[in-house]
Amino acid sequence: MTTTRLTISHVGHRGDGVAEGRYVPFTLPGEVVEVEGSEDRAPPVRIVSPSPDRVTPPCPHFGTCGGCALQHWADAPYLAWKRDILAATLAQHGLTPEIAPTVDARGSGRRRVTFHARRGAGTRLVVGFAAARSHAIVPIEACPLLAPSLAGALPAARRIAVALEGLGKSLDIQVTAAAEGLDMELRGAGKLSERDRLGLIAAANAAGLVRLTNHGDLVMQRGVPSIAIDGLAVALPPGAFLQATDAGEAALADLVLAGVGKAKSVADLFCGIGPFALRLARRAKVRAVDSDAPAIAALGQALRKASGLKPVQAEARDLFRRPLLAAELKGLDAVVFDPPRAGAEAQAKLLAKADIGRIVAVSCNAATFARDAAILVAAGWKLGAVTPVDQFRWSAHVELVATFER
Repeated sequence: MTTTRLTISHVGHRGDGVAEGRYVPFTLPGEVVEVEGSEDRAPPVRIVSPSPDRVTPPCPHFGTCGGCALQHWADAPYLAWKRDILAATLAQHGLTPEIAPTVDARGSGRRRVTFHARRGAGTRLVVGFAAARSHAIVPIEACPLLAPSLAGALPAARRIAVALEGLGKSLDIQVTAAAEGLDMELRGAGKLSERDRLGLIAAANAAGLVRLTNHGDLVMQRGVPSIAIDGLAVALPPGAFLQATDAGEAALADLVLAGVGKAKSVADLFCGIGPFALRLARRAKVRAVDSDAPAIAALGQALRKASGLKPVQAEARDLFRRPLLAAELKGLDAVVFDPPRAGAEAQAKLLAKADIGRIVAVSCNAATFARDAAILVAAGWKLGAVTPVDQFRWSAHVELVATFER
């Protein structure tokens, strides 16, 4: 097979080194590498001249597990790269705002993880993470990305997978570190027989789980799992969305609070269980809206137990199908919106026309944010500073917070 020597020019937006139109994973800018064959994407067979920014990956599964792409890169250039890929994405939409340095929000690690349980070679059950660009599962023993509070998550996932092994189904096992212990949600098991439920209950108790649900259906519960948001206990609906790390949530919230400034009335759109709404309510009246009815119910329950907050109106509403109209936004000082990866195009079009003073956007997808931001800018809004936030360590994912003013 032909061997080609290449010099890596830069790291692409998915984390691969790029050289002469070819993608070479696990390489860094300036490195001279050798690859075999003529495929568009192939790992190096030899690194002839390593970068001074190359470091030893901390995980033995790096390179086979698909969770991380950049464990081999030193922190400073890695964080600068995240800022650069955000800038490049915005520039494609004609947006050239000031972009702040990337905020390192890994904190103590991720508080939520999803394991996959599949049949491997032969009849062996494998529990771990998906391999890079593959449906194959890499069995793991530990993950350096996880917070200490998830130390028991993998053994617990194995117990649950073994308990359902007879179903012969592929499982996704989501584990969240709640204040009371581990909260687990299963996907893929389907409707369970009474025998399977009893086996699961025994496995869950042996694993010390606080709660086990299957597609949202309660299997067992020894307590109500919750997390603290700004000192308030919020009960977690099964599979509820959370920011990946505690530090990530705090960093995003600090930027949101700074973005709304002295606003006295704020709408928090796509609010989830209230990581922004509860903090905003310390100083402003809040209208909190999300399509996830259980999340809104959890927020409402937390509010009923809270004291010292400004009024909060929590509303379940599909903002994709029924975005808030300009008339409904009238009288607000500021709007915060934090949509899923698909963005909030319909809501952005109505925000563009609204008589409000400030908009703060939070996003986990630079491309859909850029699309929505361009809608606002075209309507006369000014895009202020954009701050990238890195809580998905060693991956190509980046969060951001941006402000808009008339």
